[in-house]
Amino acid sequence: MMRPRFHLAFPVHDLEAARAFYAGLLGCAVGRESARWIDFDFHGHQITAHLVESLEEVAANPVDGDRVPARHFGLILERDAWDALAARLRDAGTPFLIEPRVRFPGRPGEQATLFIRDPSGNALEFKSFADERQIFSLDPGVG
Repeated sequence: MMRPRFHLAFPVHDLEAARAFYAGLLGCAVGRESARWIDFDFHGHQITAHLVESLEEVAANPVDGDRVPARHFGLILERDAWDALAARLRDAGTPFLIEPRVRFPGRPGEQATLFIRDPSGNALEFKSFADERQIFSLDPGVG
């Protein structure tokens, strides 16, 4: 049985910068494309960069001491893959919106997390749970 996959369309101001970031730095395969959009294979999920003329300001919410962009997307990775990605991003000199760290240590939902922005300012979060059974755990102290 095929697992559900998400599709996300997001605005970018430069398609070639998006291609360099998603295909080059993150290793996503390029799918269909036109002069105004590019599909990327984001670990089996389809994301589409759409060229726009202007990008709007995005709000942020406080989460465990960080200002997390309200509009973001990303992946939940196994810890070895998360560690390798964090190292690759550091080695490439990628600026972190939120530095790699462990959020909610010792509590339900403990996770390694990091946030970066693509060349058009879209926020991406990559995380890895200490116990993947706690991906949807409730913790009254989180919120």
